Amino acid sequence: MHTGISKEELLKEPISHIDIKSIDVVPLVDQMGETAFQARNLARAAAILDRMERDKDCAVILTLAGSLISAGLKQVIIDMIEYNMVDVIVSTGANIVDQDFFEALGFRHYKGDPCMDDAVLRELHIDRIYDTYIDEDELRVCDDTMAHIANTMNPGAYSSREFIIAMGRYIEEKGHDRNSIVYKAFEKGVPIFVPAFSDCSAGFGLVHHQWNNPDKQVAIDSVKDFRELTRIKINNDRTGIVMLGGGVPKNFTQDIVVAAEVLGYEDVSMHTYAVQVTVADERDGGLSGSTLKEASSWGKVDTVYEQMVFSEATIALPLLAGYAYHKKGWQARKPKNFNALLAEETEVLQRGAHN
Repeated sequence: MHTGISKEELLKEPISHIDIKSIDVVPLVDQMGETAFQARNLARAAAILDRMERDKDCAVILTLAGSLISAGLKQVIIDMIEYNMVDVIVSTGANIVDQDFFEALGFRHYKGDPCMDDAVLRELHIDRIYDTYIDEDELRVCDDTMAHIANTMNPGAYSSREFIIAMGRYIEEKGHDRNSIVYKAFEKGVPIFVPAFSDCSAGFGLVHHQWNNPDKQVAIDSVKDFRELTRIKINNDRTGIVMLGGGVPKNFTQDIVVAAEVLGYEDVSMHTYAVQVTVADERDGGLSGSTLKEASSWGKVDTVYEQMVFSEATIALPLLAGYAYHKKGWQARKPKNFNALLAEETEVLQRGAHN
């Protein structure tokens, strides 16, 4: 089966990350607004994102689904955190652990070939995401690191946000690459929630940790995730969401409006602003393609400032984020540091339990 090609030959061209700061896309996006189809939709979405950034009372929530960091979008998201354009992130585990934290450990993703023989890749321990390669042996190091972090924590149930803070602290203590979403969020107090935390390298690491520590285990409490994100909504009623893809991060974020009502906060607002970038179709009833107008029927999203963009995220996000960055509406925004808010709430609850 082996073709004679080596692992080194295949893993030689790293993926580069897009820098929205280097190119002013505002004139291009403005021109797109005078055209049609998804170009016009994208321009309207960019204007809504800019409006979010100019609304000082608005908490901006970014949701991530699909393989985004491995595809070159890491720096875009880091810059959005750095310049206070994002206050909360809700993501799949792959983006945060297998891709961003993976790169913080010093590893890279590589340009690949979608037509490559996958049996050969398997033999060489190379994983493929369409036209991107990942070294499986390096990914196992990421798995092991997650187990190591769990082993250093006090036994108990943590939200994924709390565990990801421990990951940021690990990057700092070990001197790893700080140009990381996990680290930048740790530094700026931006909560990262991964509702399906075990569905990635974190899952392998935590399974290893629990298997070898039957009497003193760290566990992830997804209900605490939900409660903490709902607490942010209750504390900061005005919210906007920017959704890349759909899936669990999309639904989890939209649901906090209903969760707040269930908790007795019946005057909580629907999400004031909403933008979604997706290639999914709405006709099959799947969540990833369900429209924001449909979400309004559930009482989750207002319809005044909402826009669907049917585009692939590696094309749309640099234009959306680049437009909002160069429009500079974010300059008057201050970091909300919701991590500090949630840490304070946890401390109060713990004191109450002890009393």
